[in-house]
Amino acid sequence: MATSNPVQHPTKWSEGLLGLAFLVLTLTSCSGTAAGGRRALQARRLSNSTQKYLSVNLGGWLNIEGWIKPSLFDAIPDKDLLDGTRIQLKSVKQGTYMVAENGGGDVVVVNRTNPSGWETFRIWRVKAGIYQLRVFNKQFIGAANGGGGIVNAVATKPSEWETFEIIRNSVDSNRVHIKVSNGMYMQAQTKDEVTADFEGEPGWDDDNAATFEMSIVGRMQGEFQISNGYGPDKAAQVLQEHRNSYITEDDFVFLSKHSINTVRIPVGWWIASDPDPPAPFVGGSLKALDTAFQWAMNHGIKVIIDLHAAPGSQNGDEHSGSRDGFIEWTDSDNIETSLSAIDFLAARYAAHPSLLGIELLNEPRAPGVDLNSLSTYYTRGYNIVRKHTASAYVIMSNRIGPAEPTELFQINNGLNKTVVDVHYYNLFDDATFKNMTVQQNIDYIRNQRATTLQTLLTSNGPLILVGEWVAEWMVENGSQADYQRFADAQLEVYGNASFGWAYWTLRNVNEHWSFEWMVNNQYIQL
Repeated sequence: MATSNPVQHPTKWSEGLLGLAFLVLTLTSCSGTAAGGRRALQARRLSNSTQKYLSVNLGGWLNIEGWIKPSLFDAIPDKDLLDGTRIQLKSVKQGTYMVAENGGGDVVVVNRTNPSGWETFRIWRVKAGIYQLRVFNKQFIGAANGGGGIVNAVATKPSEWETFEIIRNSVDSNRVHIKVSNGMYMQAQTKDEVTADFEGEPGWDDDNAATFEMSIVGRMQGEFQISNGYGPDKAAQVLQEHRNSYITEDDFVFLSKHSINTVRIPVGWWIASDPDPPAPFVGGSLKALDTAFQWAMNHGIKVIIDLHAAPGSQNGDEHSGSRDGFIEWTDSDNIETSLSAIDFLAARYAAHPSLLGIELLNEPRAPGVDLNSLSTYYTRGYNIVRKHTASAYVIMSNRIGPAEPTELFQINNGLNKTVVDVHYYNLFDDATFKNMTVQQNIDYIRNQRATTLQTLLTSNGPLILVGEWVAEWMVENGSQADYQRFADAQLEVYGNASFGWAYWTLRNVNEHWSFEWMVNNQYIQL
């Protein structure tokens, strides 16, 4: 491990800002013991954080996440059938579910009473109404010879035979017919096979073998979905309007005013090909990132560029740029494309005074991304960044899922100015958090989470960034005071991280996920 890895000292503007914040907080009179105690805690946090980076993520801006701003998707035709939507199909005649036998590589039948993975298909959208269906083992459902015979799931790449029109009933949109390329329809005359040989126009009654009930069991709303859903022209218009309005220079003024000295900006790998990225992505994010760097410099804020979306998807989530939720990033071509994106970003911004660091990858998921592949990638990515700059931090995200918190320490041995990024949420784990009370959540932060963080803070290890956290939980009907205590506990504990922390995210329709809303409504005070 590196023998010396000091935190970069803040610029004079941040020292002055934080010092002023400390003075104001300590001299301001408080009404009541609780308010006084909270302000004293805020002052102590700022005093302990004067050499650290207090950051906010600009999520949902240059890398779309639909849950952050759902209205972006409102005008897409058939917006419930975007890429990555997971569907199950039940024959109304047989009363059982369609299944790709053995998960794929075999025939398609309709003999399952309880649907699971093999009975769930992932949509690849060609255009509104026209789709391809990917199965559990990544093959595509196809009509042999384009129709007239059996339906199977053997093709690894979709063609005309694997492309279907899904026709929805005008009264019940979940009742569908599936039309194959020769104009015939899929049908299930028996449970033992699905054929593509129904001629004419099928009816919608329960005895019709060509009628299926479609259940949507999962959706994705990321950059791939919005771009492919709208198509290139409309997507370019929608995303340009979003990029121009969602984050503005006023936001950097707001952040600077509230003691934030850094922004973490998630981007997708396609930014390296701007203004003409590979389809379905559209250009414009690079220009917006250039502008963000200018705003940051204007207001004394540092920038972390975060490769949030990598080709093939490193975690299967919509925010990774995934088309359908499969993790395929470890394919060699995808890793090389990711490294090319890092090279592009490092070369472009290495000399910019606002660049603080480059995060090589966000939230790779174990076990889909193995440690050996990730370690090799991080080492190569570090060397690429160092080719362009010796001063920028190189940030490496821990794996999410079943992985050891210290597993990246070994590859950081001997490297200069490296940071390990950890993400902490009291969410996404029902077994741990679902039934916790307010106090139990707060105690978890102060005890288990604090202990976990402390194990990472070794004297000769990499710096530690809590790169994502939020004052949200699974508690229902929490009061403002409850949220304040929860936020305060996290600020105090994560303030011990040797590099700093970053709230997720600046703006969000879900109020407690919005740093702006939390500050303006006095749920968080720095």
